[in-house]
Amino acid sequence: MPPTQGLPIREYLLVALTAAAVTFLLTGVVRRVAIRIGAIANPRARDVHVTPIPRMGGIGIFLGVAAAMGLAHQLPALSRGFDFSFDSLGVLLAAGVISLIGALDDRFELDAWTKLAGQVMCAGILVIFGVQWVSFWVPWGGGDNSFGQVLVLDKNQGALLTVVLVVVMVNAMNFVDGLDGLAGGLGFIAAAATCSFSLGLLDSSGGDVGAYPPALIAATLAGACLGFLPYNFQPAKIFMGDSGSMMIGLMLAGATTSASGRVPYPQFSGKDALALLSPLVVVAAVLFVPLLDLIMAVIRRTRRGESPFAADKMHLHHRLLEIGHSQRRAVLLIYLWAGLLAFGAVSVTLFDDVAVFWIVGFGFLLATLVSVVPRLRSRNRTA
Repeated sequence: MPPTQGLPIREYLLVALTAAAVTFLLTGVVRRVAIRIGAIANPRARDVHVTPIPRMGGIGIFLGVAAAMGLAHQLPALSRGFDFSFDSLGVLLAAGVISLIGALDDRFELDAWTKLAGQVMCAGILVIFGVQWVSFWVPWGGGDNSFGQVLVLDKNQGALLTVVLVVVMVNAMNFVDGLDGLAGGLGFIAAAATCSFSLGLLDSSGGDVGAYPPALIAATLAGACLGFLPYNFQPAKIFMGDSGSMMIGLMLAGATTSASGRVPYPQFSGKDALALLSPLVVVAAVLFVPLLDLIMAVIRRTRRGESPFAADKMHLHHRLLEIGHSQRRAVLLIYLWAGLLAFGAVSVTLFDDVAVFWIVGFGFLLATLVSVVPRLRSRNRTA
């Protein structure tokens, strides 16, 4: 077993701040390069922006992640994590490849099948470096003294599950990237929630350095997304493009998959059930909004006899705009819903269940009221 030490909270914070600073400093340079090479998002019928805006901002996000990973490798407290796992290196390499694929799409607009092939290839890179699901808990089966059972996957099953998860997350983040600051903010919320959960796992393992990678992956991504938001929040100066949205989805999949391999599976009880399901809960919760939007889009387009990849103007963010919310308010509302789901799921595994239930319940009530206010106002005016 790898040696243990205390939780390196300050080091993770330093790494996240480094990712934010490097991303913020380099995104301006990336913006000028994007303009020079013609990586421009011209307004289309389904778009919200009305003036041409450069894209390819995901390159700046990746550079921030890479710089932060490099710093972590040099920090005495975090460098030991690289000695016992290749997860961080595998995620960094896969993120670099998918960012390059996305950058090519930002400039030349690749077809959907080419991008899908690239996504599967990058998922394969994760599997090669050992980032894959090996087991998870299900709430059925088990003996008299246990609740549920652990399903142990062979290498082929684990690899297939990992590829599916990566492709779903990548496309979910890609689909939701429709308003200024939306994908970047959701990426920050999802990564921060995943980092919190991973730190909880690290604490429960007694500071086992072999459990460092999930928190490191999530911390670097959270910092990079935060550093990108000043350029991307409405009115946006640059879009992250597919080079950013696909990379965020892949890194979130990598962080949660890496965390799944560190969950201790003791003798089960009903009280332990949600904690043992935490990786799956976090996966579902942090990307609930974009995944729901993705599912609704696929159903909607299929019913019309169109390709699931055909673009339209009926995404969740478009519907919020139709209700009467401004761009900024719509983005902040989606932040609120995603944050409640993500941190609510994580908090249940870390804090008292009853307190979390009441706080999250109040948050959902508040979010619902704020979401429907424009519609209620419009009805009052027409009454």
